[in-house]
Amino acid sequence: MITKSANPVHFLLVDDLESNLLALEALLRRDGLVLLKARSGADALELLLKYEVALALVDVQMPGMDGFELAELMRGSKRTRRVPFIFLTAGSADWQRRFRGYEAGAVDFLHKPLEHEILRSKADVFFELYRQRDELRVATEENARLLKESQQYASALEEAGRRKDEFLAMLAHELRNPLAAISNAAQVSKRATNREHHEWATQVIEGQVKNLSRLIDDLLDVSRITRGTIQLKRQVLDVQPVIEHAIASVMLLIQAREHKLSVEFNHGNALVDVDPTRLEQIVANLLNNAAKYSEDQGRIQLSTAIQNEELVITIRDTGLGIAPEQLPKMFELFVQGNRSVARSEGGLGIGLTIVRRLVEMHGGSITAESKGSGQGSTFKVRLPVVRDTPNPVMPSHTLTPKQTEDAAKARILVVDDNLDTVRGLARLLAFLGHEVQSAQDGTEALAIVEHFTPDFILMDIGLPGMDGYEVAGTLRERDSCKDSVIVAISGYGQESDLKRSREAGFDYHLVKPVDHETLLTILAGN
Repeated sequence: MITKSANPVHFLLVDDLESNLLALEALLRRDGLVLLKARSGADALELLLKYEVALALVDVQMPGMDGFELAELMRGSKRTRRVPFIFLTAGSADWQRRFRGYEAGAVDFLHKPLEHEILRSKADVFFELYRQRDELRVATEENARLLKESQQYASALEEAGRRKDEFLAMLAHELRNPLAAISNAAQVSKRATNREHHEWATQVIEGQVKNLSRLIDDLLDVSRITRGTIQLKRQVLDVQPVIEHAIASVMLLIQAREHKLSVEFNHGNALVDVDPTRLEQIVANLLNNAAKYSEDQGRIQLSTAIQNEELVITIRDTGLGIAPEQLPKMFELFVQGNRSVARSEGGLGIGLTIVRRLVEMHGGSITAESKGSGQGSTFKVRLPVVRDTPNPVMPSHTLTPKQTEDAAKARILVVDDNLDTVRGLARLLAFLGHEVQSAQDGTEALAIVEHFTPDFILMDIGLPGMDGYEVAGTLRERDSCKDSVIVAISGYGQESDLKRSREAGFDYHLVKPVDHETLLTILAGN
């Protein structure tokens, strides 16, 4: 469909007599038409250079430059040579004069006094022709714009498809690596005859399960970021304890690679309004990258400072560095630098995307700097400082594994339709001295509480028949379970899942695979 043009159409009226110009103006006036008037050839040329004219009505007999001379000048200019014009004359219109006019490029030759209907009909034709040409030009420009946009979209889709394919290949790689390690450790544990081998296998399995959990958490964070559903639980606090906790979470990797880590806190008493869990995630991710992508015995520096009412967290390493062409893309989804030297370190290319989004959600910014490949990297996180400084929130105290294992023994009901899961968790709790009953669906769980009063109920959400929400609601109606602590242990971990579990009567919601220290802390807290 051709777009209607809103641009006015210009006609040029050229006559040395003002009365003739006024008569033409009255005759031709219509909506959308602008009538330009000139009383000499020189004035006409000036208007032609200024406006795009659809039709010129030119008097032949004018003092100075006559109509024929004006026509010849118009034909000599690239801008005006295609302007159609009609000669008007009150003098003799013999064939010689007409031929000269047509030779000059006139589309018609009208004799005064003019026949109004004929002139108006001819003018209408040129008005509509110009309008159609202008609308076609607008449509052509719009089509060119749409074509350019579609090409850009196609290119972006192609690039997104390429990144997606690379991401899926990396995801398969990152999933197979820990699974292979777990499989090997399980085989070692099965065949081992001494304690050392069993302990090694256990450490490998625990470490790789944590890696898989982090991988899933990152993927879920990307999904939440894409949908805009991440919610921050902000507190005004000093960042030092949070950063120290992040350092502790990465320290095993730093020590394993024999890196030298130096830490300087130079932010004084400055406080920030942040979600401590997310800030720890930001710092841990950057430290983890610095440790992974640096050669063994590298140097990592972490420092804080105050600059322009912002708290700046700087993490600098002596690692692989970033190529100049990669720097602008480092925070895009599924983008990785050239990690061929350290491909075994893995990564999905989503960590820095998550970090940037989390920083921006706190009203801050993050930048990456590097002099090139092999010359290390520097990441700077900037967060706004709180001007009014209320009493800072101190990190809450958590129980140590020893304290949780020494806590009072409890009566626990475990409900999960996965036989290996329910047996494994029940066996672990029994090892710790708890009295445990287990069920594989809601009906069996309800039957057990008829004769077993649990202190804790650890229950999956996705149960066959009655789901965990329905079972929890029913259990809350039983006298034997009114005071029980009901803990959801589920593969569903979105914010909506947590909200629904609270509404159904659950006291806690843990996401599989469960962090056992967290679970033991809950059990000890009763």
